[in-house]
Amino acid sequence: MPGFERFGDLEREELQDVLDNGVLMRYGFDGMRNGHWKAKALEAELKNTLESDYVQLVSNGTSAVSVALASAGVGAGDEVIMPTFTFVASFEAILLLGAIPVLVDIDDTLGLDAKAVEAAITSKTKAVMVVQMCGSMANMNALSQVCTKHNLLLVEDACQAIGGRYNNKPLGSIGDLGCFSFDFVKTVTCGEGGAVITNNKEYYINADGFSDHGHDHIGSDRGAETHPFLGYNFRISELHAAVGLAQIKRLPEFLAVQKKNYTILKEALSEIPEVTFRTVPEGGEESYAFFNFFLPDLETARKTIDAFKENGVDVCWNYFDNNWHYVRKWNHLKDAKSLFPLSKDIKDALSLLSEKTFTQSDHYIGRNISCLIKLSWTEEEVKLRAEKMKDAILKSL
Repeated sequence: MPGFERFGDLEREELQDVLDNGVLMRYGFDGMRNGHWKAKALEAELKNTLESDYVQLVSNGTSAVSVALASAGVGAGDEVIMPTFTFVASFEAILLLGAIPVLVDIDDTLGLDAKAVEAAITSKTKAVMVVQMCGSMANMNALSQVCTKHNLLLVEDACQAIGGRYNNKPLGSIGDLGCFSFDFVKTVTCGEGGAVITNNKEYYINADGFSDHGHDHIGSDRGAETHPFLGYNFRISELHAAVGLAQIKRLPEFLAVQKKNYTILKEALSEIPEVTFRTVPEGGEESYAFFNFFLPDLETARKTIDAFKENGVDVCWNYFDNNWHYVRKWNHLKDAKSLFPLSKDIKDALSLLSEKTFTQSDHYIGRNISCLIKLSWTEEEVKLRAEKMKDAILKSL
């Protein structure tokens, strides 16, 4: 997945241009920068790539989720439905606004189960946050129908899935707002960075101000700008944007490499009857950033992971035993361990979470193995890797 594996002359040129120009902040200093605007240029490229009317760059993917939710009016006491399988940033971004994360099961897409979402809706539910984990997608038609039926906001976290598509739309552009991460281990990297995309002008204006202390960004004198509402600092720098500007232009190259490597692995493991694959909804195409497959049970998956390590097969995980990405080990969330006091509503919700079981999610995550697709592998290395994976699985069955 990491675009940093392909750093080259284009990234160096864009960075050097910023250093030569001398303005590292994305806003202001108009007279000094001589027309150099890396963040604005990256936003323009992302608009084209993601087929979205509006793009707001921010400091990282986590802040993108908070900014997206806040821009649409989600805040204190509102419930946001999210999946059990994601990154801890998902609930962090919700809690930052004083909203309440409501966790529900995933299905065989490894994304939100629309039936579980509908069953979790209450009078406090304001939004559904679908997370397009590991390069693919949930059943977006079903989720969109649920949100439309109940008049809920659909926020799409596509941080791990840039380049994936659903019904001929880029992932991230299907919901009311989409969120992306450009951190060091994403297909397109800025080092640190993120983006909020939307076709809703009001949400965009809100995101633009909320991410920069409430500035309205009207005119060319930053000191004269007004502040229509409260905001915070989630800005990206020109240095980070410069790296992303070079990287986004190379996205087709990265996706082609990912697809080629993914296909070699999948074809090899398809020869094992006990191996099945995650469901990609009809009309969907993965970004091929990860290769995901299921084994018959948790015990076999654990044995396979051990065998992979013994045979030099790296960057593969069984998330059932992972501290970062699955609800099972999010003890700091369940126990409400916060440095600042949480509201009673949040504490009550988290106390219920500590007692709740997610047997459907366990069924899929326990049997799943997820493997990162590197851009640096040669074809020979991928083929050798595929043979090692086959051998390790067969010995573990």
